[in-house]
Amino acid sequence: MTDRFVFTLIKADGGARLGEIATSRGTIRTPAFMPIGTAATVKAVYTDQLEAAGADVILANTYHLMLRPGAERVARLGGLHTFMRWSKPILTDSGGFQVMSLAKLRKITDEGVTFQSHIDGSTHVLTPERAIEIQCLLGADIQMQLDECVALPASSGAMHAAVMRSLGWAERCKTAIARYRDEGLAQRGQALFGIVQGGTDPQLRELSADGLVAMDFPGYAVGGLAVGEPQEVMLDTLALTTPRLPADKPRYLMGVGTPLDLIEAVARGIDMFDCVLPTRSGRHGQAFTWSGKVNLRNAKYADDSSPLDPASSCPAARDYSRAYLHHLVKSGEYLGAMLLSWANTAFYQELMQAMRGAIAAGRFAAWSRETKDRLAGSGPADGDDEPA
Repeated sequence: MTDRFVFTLIKADGGARLGEIATSRGTIRTPAFMPIGTAATVKAVYTDQLEAAGADVILANTYHLMLRPGAERVARLGGLHTFMRWSKPILTDSGGFQVMSLAKLRKITDEGVTFQSHIDGSTHVLTPERAIEIQCLLGADIQMQLDECVALPASSGAMHAAVMRSLGWAERCKTAIARYRDEGLAQRGQALFGIVQGGTDPQLRELSADGLVAMDFPGYAVGGLAVGEPQEVMLDTLALTTPRLPADKPRYLMGVGTPLDLIEAVARGIDMFDCVLPTRSGRHGQAFTWSGKVNLRNAKYADDSSPLDPASSCPAARDYSRAYLHHLVKSGEYLGAMLLSWANTAFYQELMQAMRGAIAAGRFAAWSRETKDRLAGSGPADGDDEPA
């Protein structure tokens, strides 16, 4: 344990990086995937299951926790770790994504964002300073700057304005967390990440990255991708952006993605990920396995007594038959969503563990080719939703 935030790059294999982040609440092994606990819960999954699956860190949402139950209340109850019974590191996003996704409910200026709550219509103001205050009240180990994430496609003028506003907010966030440390609200081991924006414009990405690097953050995120652009465009943007970020700082790709996205992004130097896909897919009857994606709504699984994924170490995937899972999903039983969300969460952790092992062995490129072939194992027909 340490009261400092320290990233150690253990080994590089091509663009892929094996590392560790030391925090006051434990070590994060990278590449790492963070299950999303938006409202202080990873949907349909117990924290014990997350820990057993190998998750070193989870993500929670500043905007949603600000509205309910409230950051001050969480602080009074002992902080987010105590509140949700999770002792390992927590990363909180800043609310910047909601600037984009809730565009009809907000007004944005250089000072900050005024939100109309999607819950009860009440008005809330989120400035860079307030975003950091909320994250400190929650007790987040890794905090994100408030930024403006612009939906694509967007005009070059709108994108440039968002990059400049986000850079100004980054400076204000850094000043705020320093002040909160002096006041005792923030702890020394809590780290603030800057977020690179700029859409798919190479010049704006460079402008954003260079401006943030000059501010010397403990880590850097790449935001504003996986918002509708083709995968190859996202990967080209990553290939341009990551070399401009310091090699001795962690790099976090926000909101991504599919197993193939993760493999390709690690090859381009990304260390950390988050995405709703494992649990969202589980709630909709879809499972990720080492032989490809499986749609349990498909009628062909009604009499399939084989386990969901015999290669998995997760009881949900290893010990329950596809026929039973199909029955639960088709019947709308809660247990179906719980088991599949658990299995998917475990699969993502197994995938990251396998990547770390491949990098350590110096064979990430070969492993990547082999694994992408394995993951292509489910045919197109498995996407069908057939009656049973």
